[in-house]
Amino acid sequence: MSEKIKYELEFVIQSSPQLLYQYISTPSGLSEWFSDNVNSRGEMFTFIWDDSEEEAKLLSKKSGERIKFRWVADDEDGNDYFFELRIQVDEITKDVSLMVTDFSDDDEIDENKMLWDNMIGNLKQVLGSA
Repeated sequence: MSEKIKYELEFVIQSSPQLLYQYISTPSGLSEWFSDNVNSRGEMFTFIWDDSEEEAKLLSKKSGERIKFRWVADDEDGNDYFFELRIQVDEITKDVSLMVTDFSDDDEIDENKMLWDNMIGNLKQVLGSA
């Protein structure tokens, strides 16, 4: 199996970092834009879409700054892929950006970037930033 490729995306978001953090780090916040529903038990998060479920393990988080997950399927396969949502504030302009780091198969990168575009579009609508 070929190695997945790491990529990073940046989305400028009109929001306070504190509010944005609530939407990327809590089950209720994530269920408003990332998936239909999110449940968490300790460091395990279950993401639910229509009739499918994916479990992810919370790898790390820093309050107000970032959160990092690994899909359980990747963990079981011995892969150290992850996805991270990180808030970045420009020191001069104070613009808030959401940095997304993810991994994808080479032939699916464009498709996955479009998926993130759509999901971040949903996030912006929820935040009133669209």
